Amino acid sequence: MPPRHVRTLVAVLSAACLALTAAGTALAGDDGMAAAAPRSVGSNWYAAAPYLMPLDNDPPDAASVMDATGLKAFQLAFVLAPNGGGCAPTWGGTDPVGSDTAVAGVISAIRAKGGDVSASIGGYGGTKLGQTCGSPEATAAAYQQVVDKYGLKALDFDLEEPEYENAAAIHNEIGAAKILQQKNPGIYLSVTTAGTADGTGWFGKQMLDEARSQSFTPDNFSIMPFDGGFSGAASQTAALAKFNSLLRATFGWDEATAYAHEGISQMNGRSDTGEYFTQADFQTVLDFATTHHMARFTNWSVNRDRQCSPPDNNGRTSGTCSSVPQGAYDFTAYSVRFAGATPPTTPPTTPPTTPPGSCAAPAYNAGTVYVGGNTVSYNGRTWQAKWWTQGETPSTGGSGVWRDLGAC
Repeated sequence: MPPRHVRTLVAVLSAACLALTAAGTALAGDDGMAAAAPRSVGSNWYAAAPYLMPLDNDPPDAASVMDATGLKAFQLAFVLAPNGGGCAPTWGGTDPVGSDTAVAGVISAIRAKGGDVSASIGGYGGTKLGQTCGSPEATAAAYQQVVDKYGLKALDFDLEEPEYENAAAIHNEIGAAKILQQKNPGIYLSVTTAGTADGTGWFGKQMLDEARSQSFTPDNFSIMPFDGGFSGAASQTAALAKFNSLLRATFGWDEATAYAHEGISQMNGRSDTGEYFTQADFQTVLDFATTHHMARFTNWSVNRDRQCSPPDNNGRTSGTCSSVPQGAYDFTAYSVRFAGATPPTTPPTTPPTTPPGSCAAPAYNAGTVYVGGNTVSYNGRTWQAKWWTQGETPSTGGSGVWRDLGAC
């Protein structure tokens, strides 16, 4: 039997561990499920994060996308008001954020691989919280629930029709974004709106005016130059130059400052209106974005970043494939390049494994009691216990007892 002082210390540590676990459960909500703590990724990754629908459009496995491309961040879509009305955040209008476990699981898997996520607000369909919450303060409180639930460091306000045709709703959205920026120092905020040959249309310009009137400046204003009579990269880069002029006129910026606050969100492959954007178009736009030191480069969407079967999808636009010839995640690779990383030359076909015996620390054993400072190996990585634990598999989630020391 261990000495009395050792048994007392273990008891104290056990109680502390249980208290921390209980606190984590309380923060997660009644379902007891919260996403793993956010990992530290640079803002360049939030600026490059392509959109991913985690619950719809046959979502690919995010971890596999990361393995294949080197991607470290995703833009999860979309946070909406409930379909039946109200001011509580949901995924897609149907899945309440407060009781969510599915999206939290996706986020945890991404963070376990060293990545992170941003959440996108709005989109084309459904009812937006800016339309139903009644004030900037109420709208911000709804979005703060999303930030707190998942420990978010980034948000995207996707303001498009029909919401951006509603001046009161846009006032609420821009006001909410400003409040979130003040309450969450360092949060990365993007504002995405429709693109036209003139940069953006009448309602997009009114949105910029609203931001100016509220003295709100996000990390970037991004346009979506597709579904508006665009044809390939040349028309997109022309729209970006026009949008730069709009930003300069609205905010009094010079050209370089405007580009440093400007982004693009593209549609890979066939657009909703039958426009086509190929890998070559993405390369041209990427060259333009990097040459002009633009602030963001993203696309809709990872769900579509695969070839249809048959390859042309019979001339239809799909939410689950691109309708152009391609390899898996060809378009996502451009986001990785924008972030400054290099995609693997040979994407792995199976999860990498660590050869037996290459880890110096002893293998994790669920029946062993570990105390602060003990190290173990698990799944090819070395983990260190922060306090007493038993039976909790090493991960970056759970009670937070394990610290990931990296690959063996």
